[in-house]
Amino acid sequence: MDPQLLSIIGIFLGLATLITLALRGWSILVIAPIAATIVLAMSGVDLLTGLNEIYMKGFASFAMKFFFLFLLGTIFGKVMEDSGAARKIAGFMLRLTGKKSALHVAMAIVAVCGLLGYGGVSVFVILFVVVPIARPLFKEMDLSWHLFPGIYFFGVATFVMAMLPGTPQIQNIIPTRYLGTTATAAPALGLIASAFVIAANYMLLGWMIRRSKSRGEGYAGSDPLAMTEAAAPVSDDKPLPAVWLAFVPSVVMLVLLNGVGVDIVWALLGGIVAGMVFLSSHLTDKVRTLTVGATNCALPIVNTCADVGFGAVVGSVAGFKAISNMLMSIPGTPLISLALATQLLCGITGSASGGLGIAMELFAKDFLAMGLNPEVIHRIASLATAGLDVMPHNGAVITALAVVGLTHRQAYKPIFLLAVVTPILTNAVAIAVATVIY
Repeated sequence: MDPQLLSIIGIFLGLATLITLALRGWSILVIAPIAATIVLAMSGVDLLTGLNEIYMKGFASFAMKFFFLFLLGTIFGKVMEDSGAARKIAGFMLRLTGKKSALHVAMAIVAVCGLLGYGGVSVFVILFVVVPIARPLFKEMDLSWHLFPGIYFFGVATFVMAMLPGTPQIQNIIPTRYLGTTATAAPALGLIASAFVIAANYMLLGWMIRRSKSRGEGYAGSDPLAMTEAAAPVSDDKPLPAVWLAFVPSVVMLVLLNGVGVDIVWALLGGIVAGMVFLSSHLTDKVRTLTVGATNCALPIVNTCADVGFGAVVGSVAGFKAISNMLMSIPGTPLISLALATQLLCGITGSASGGLGIAMELFAKDFLAMGLNPEVIHRIASLATAGLDVMPHNGAVITALAVVGLTHRQAYKPIFLLAVVTPILTNAVAIAVATVIY
């Protein structure tokens, strides 16, 4: 058999292994080297050489570039969590949006997720803040709980993750390291994409709720954890900070990042310091907050590095070079190739940050050499992380479903529609807009 074809088959076998084992609950730290070994073996690469020199180089390179971003990001999130600031902001947003209809409640949850995400709070912290707020709302509105994961990922994995100019989420920061851009790159394009995906998902979510109601689906029986201790509201009589105080750390961080223009590492550090000072009376054990926050960075960054290591192996073999050449030869604007390559890598790794990191390593210089506007490259690549990243083997998907007590069979369809289909359509719209206005 042709070695190149064998290598392509190896890539898809490795990906199938990655997805299958992830769905069975295996750790990505185990899965990624196994999947990488399959790709290397099918591509005729010496296994030890490939694992030690290619896999680990990709693993270590990502850690070297982004360790402090993950470290300070998780500490910042822990400060917002322990001080009660995240809960206060969530409650404030729910009061603003109201509870007039089931769709309004769903969009209120999206708004809470989006605001917390734009304020620098991590995806996992947002999950644990929003779940105890969402359960009683879903019960009050008699909404089927299987819709919640889709609503959550709409809030954290679409507009706020990759589209809104200035968002501090890592998917908007990674391109700045390769392109010399800022977090506000191509603002008009980002705002248009955000408006499109929010409008599209608003209509889609309304249809999903109506369809669920017409089928007689309600909250009763749809939440397996509803009556268990795990689902009980967190008992915490500690007073929450005032609304204006709750916003201070995020405002400081965003002003430093987008107003002053400092590096995201310094912006996050400034937000942490502001939180420790302004929310001091609400942080009963500051050392524990810093320590647990720092410890919390270990698993996300190591998991992402494992994803990137697998992607680095894929990117090094003959089969991927053939796939890349095919993508780069697609007629029309090179932005199509950029978007497809990034989406493919995010899908292969099951990680938005991992896939984007690999895409920037492999393709950033090539697209710059074509004379494309660096800001457009930044925004299109960042936009392309939303979509195939939320595949069934994505770590955030697996974690979220475990936390809410649902299975892929029960809840993945809403996730797929709201966080895979519409972002991909948004990416296509953004490419069309970019070819006109840039």
